[in-house]
Amino acid sequence: MTEQTHIREREIYRVTWIGFFVNLILTVGKLFAGIWGRSSAMVADAIHSASDFATDLVVLLFVRVSSRPRDEDHDYGHGKYETLATLIIGLALAAVGVKLLWNGCLSIRDFMDGKLPEQPGQVALWAAVVSIVIKELLYRYTVRVGRKVGSPSVVANAWHHRSDALSSVGTLLGIGCAYFFGGVWRLADPAAAIIVAGLILFIAGQLAKTGLDELLEKSLPHDEEARILKMITADPAVSSPHNLRTRRIGQNISIEAHIRVEGTMTVADSHRLTEEIERRLRNAYGEGTMVSIHVEPKR
Repeated sequence: MTEQTHIREREIYRVTWIGFFVNLILTVGKLFAGIWGRSSAMVADAIHSASDFATDLVVLLFVRVSSRPRDEDHDYGHGKYETLATLIIGLALAAVGVKLLWNGCLSIRDFMDGKLPEQPGQVALWAAVVSIVIKELLYRYTVRVGRKVGSPSVVANAWHHRSDALSSVGTLLGIGCAYFFGGVWRLADPAAAIIVAGLILFIAGQLAKTGLDELLEKSLPHDEEARILKMITADPAVSSPHNLRTRRIGQNISIEAHIRVEGTMTVADSHRLTEEIERRLRNAYGEGTMVSIHVEPKR
């Protein structure tokens, strides 16, 4: 394992363990506040926080696996394990969103049948405020680290933290309306939960799409491929780049391309030329970039 990989793994573990213990404290606190404050919305919010445990553990497990070097069974390394972690987090978020949406719809149905939910206590209101502040701060810290080390699973986990903050916003609105106004205003609790569930499902869909695109070998965006071709042809000795293939493997990318050079060029000169192309690409996309350049004579 290189020093850069070791530093990356250490950063990921630190931010994930911090999130793990924050989620533990918040889950216990919100569950207590929900039961003590007679708020079913806060109990549901506590369950949402508890779901973060699973995603934290997924990140801790899969990042260790994805950091392993290439071996006989994995010629391209283990980066796809981190992609798989991103997909799992997206699916976990989707499950939470569906559950919150279903509970909100059931509460509205009960309201239409004339059944009002209990009026929550002040402790549930303050628990929602504390949860929003802490989870938004945790999101900002986690997403910053995830982007710094180039980890899609850590960024995905950051969005799980923000989804918890959004859930607490809906909970705060619902509890606030029920606490201060009472009566039919108690309907605001399930209504806000439905809106938050929609936001969570949207985020889950984006994360799941990212994971599926990488697992299904989707190419890099067209503008990135155009940039790659420009770097390949930076040397005037290179012409007619073709058969460009790109894909993402966890935090790294793979680039394959064919180029044409003068037929009289020696093997040594063409080798130096491809090494220079590889250097430019790795300077742009990271040392872990996998580059394969096939040389052909001009026709």
